[in-house]
Amino acid sequence: MRSAPATRWLAAAATVACLILAAILLIPAALGYQRYVIVSGSMTGTYDRGSIVYDKEVPVEDLKVDDSITYKPPSEASPEDLLTHRIVWIGQNEQGERIFRTKGDANETVDPWTFTLDKPTQAKVAFSVPYVGYLLAALSIPTVRMLAIGIPAVLVAFLILAGIWRDAGEEARRREESISTQAPQWTD
Repeated sequence: MRSAPATRWLAAAATVACLILAAILLIPAALGYQRYVIVSGSMTGTYDRGSIVYDKEVPVEDLKVDDSITYKPPSEASPEDLLTHRIVWIGQNEQGERIFRTKGDANETVDPWTFTLDKPTQAKVAFSVPYVGYLLAALSIPTVRMLAIGIPAVLVAFLILAGIWRDAGEEARRREESISTQAPQWTD
C-alpha cells in the first residue's frame, strides 16, 4: 500500500502532466493557431511522425521558398489528406497566379505536382511539439477516449466515497468515545 505522501506526490504529478498537456493543446488554439498531427515520415528530421505542428494563417503573397505549409494537395495527387511540406519553388502560371512546388524534408525528390492556393491566406508552420500527436491521435479512438475520461472519473468518485466513509467512521468513533467517557448519572 502506498503511503499518503507518495499518493499525494503521484496525484500532483498526474495533475501537472494533465495541465501541461492541456496547455499544449488549448493555449495555441486560443491564440489562433491550427494544429495538425504529422502522420507520415516525409518530414522526418524536422517534424517527426507523431509530432503536432501549429500553423498560423499568413497572406499567400508572404509565402517564400523554405516555408513549411500545411495544405491539401491537388485532386490528381496521391495523398488525399492535408500535407505538411516545405516550399521549394514558387513560380507563376499563364494567368499570373503564384504556383508552388513542395517537398518533404526526408523525401529524395520534390512532389510531382504544382498547385495554386485559392484562398488569400495559407496555414504556415509556426512551431511544433514532438510526439504529443500520438496521444492526440489515440484520443480519437472512442475506446481510448472513454478510458481516458472514465478511469479518472471512477478514481475521483472512489476517492470521494472513501473520504466520506472515513469521515463517517471518525464521527462514529468520536460519538462512541463521547458516550463511553460520560459517567452515568444516578438519581436517588
